[in-house]
Amino acid sequence: APVHPSMAAASSSSCGGAGCGTHCSSSTSSSVEDAPEGILGRLSISGAAASCGKCGGGAVVVVAGGVGLCGECLRAQLFGKFKLAVTSNAMVRPTDSVLVAFSGGPASRVALQFIHEMRSKAIESWDASNSQALPVFNVGAAFVDESVLLSKPECEVEQATEDIKSLVSSLLPGDKAMHIASLDYVFSSESKDGKGRLRELVGMITDDTGREDLLQCLRMLSLQKIALENGYTKIMLGSCASTIACHVLSATVKGQGYSLPADIQYVDTRWEVPVVLPLRDCLAQELSLLCEFDSLKTQELLDRPCSGINGLVASFVARLREENPSREHTIVRTAQKLKPFPFNKFSANGYHDFLPSRLRPKFQDVDSDESASSEVLCLICRSPFSESELQNFESTRRKSQKKIDLYTAYCCQSCHFQILPGGRDLYDHFFSLIPRFWTERADTASASHSSLRDQIEDYLLEDDDDGN
Repeated sequence: APVHPSMAAASSSSCGGAGCGTHCSSSTSSSVEDAPEGILGRLSISGAAASCGKCGGGAVVVVAGGVGLCGECLRAQLFGKFKLAVTSNAMVRPTDSVLVAFSGGPASRVALQFIHEMRSKAIESWDASNSQALPVFNVGAAFVDESVLLSKPECEVEQATEDIKSLVSSLLPGDKAMHIASLDYVFSSESKDGKGRLRELVGMITDDTGREDLLQCLRMLSLQKIALENGYTKIMLGSCASTIACHVLSATVKGQGYSLPADIQYVDTRWEVPVVLPLRDCLAQELSLLCEFDSLKTQELLDRPCSGINGLVASFVARLREENPSREHTIVRTAQKLKPFPFNKFSANGYHDFLPSRLRPKFQDVDSDESASSEVLCLICRSPFSESELQNFESTRRKSQKKIDLYTAYCCQSCHFQILPGGRDLYDHFFSLIPRFWTERADTASASHSSLRDQIEDYLLEDDDDGN
């Protein structure tokens, strides 16, 4: 069923400090226009007479699965999807510390709100429990400031950052709960001029798509660094079905079809701190509507617009959405048929004690052959190598005489074409600018492989003159 056109307008709205409801982060007084009744009146599909198909009361604000839902039922449905994703995939254990990647947009705002509510209910249950045997997980939020690469007035950047601090502190009191780091934070331990190094690195990439993909990788590295330095055990992203649908199409265009299943699962443990996606089944428009209905303040001033292939795909998916809002779900469901990687499950160790038996099959046995086989991951984007990339990688690594050749071999084909500079004479400078953490990881993997080869060298067959 078609969705009211005003849904598109809701995607960028926020309470702006007004319209406070039960779940609002602002403490200012609400206006009549931004009250929930006003929102329902503006966004209902057929005027005030339209009633919710689930509860029978309240005006319809969105059609989901062919059923018109009011604001309260929309909230209940989205929270149900979020909670089901978290519990059925055991994303959060009682002993975990969860770091929510907060951008200020509607998706991350809802993720922060929902995980806060789950923790509040867990605390209530813990207080009411006689045994109080299991602890309650902790929650923090991290914002990666990319203003160093944006041409925005400093006063606007400072105001946006203060808004984000205020927004998060209303849910997560305490200085330790909020972490704000500039994008050049990844160079903090190895360079005094991190901002200059970041600008020089980004300036070496001529491809718009490659530049945007590199920034995405640096953003994830910043989150990983924040999590590791502050003792977090999970990173929660606000990636929703709309975001994932765009990624599915753009990854296909970039030739990343083999590694695509790794990026679209609920769980991703290939990182030092595992990443989880609890909003994978929610649409961006629904999350934006919920922010408006619940008066959840958002702050998107510091967002970077998409460019290159990513921008073209985003506009294409937006046109598909206008024709049929379910297209995004269709794209994601189609991609879900691809076989996930072993690292898209948590290992059984440390989880079975907290799980009912019906959920235990979702976890891999750490002693199985599948989990023992390690994937070769790209040095920059952490994409697993395909069979052809592996063959090229092994061939290049055996012949490599310099570290630059080794680093180049550890880059996937997509990074080769879009991120690495055009001339090989620029590789030395490029790899000297990227975060040392990436190159050290390649050095460690290479040293481990060489050590293993030395141990079994006496048992290897020598190549004949034909290379067989």
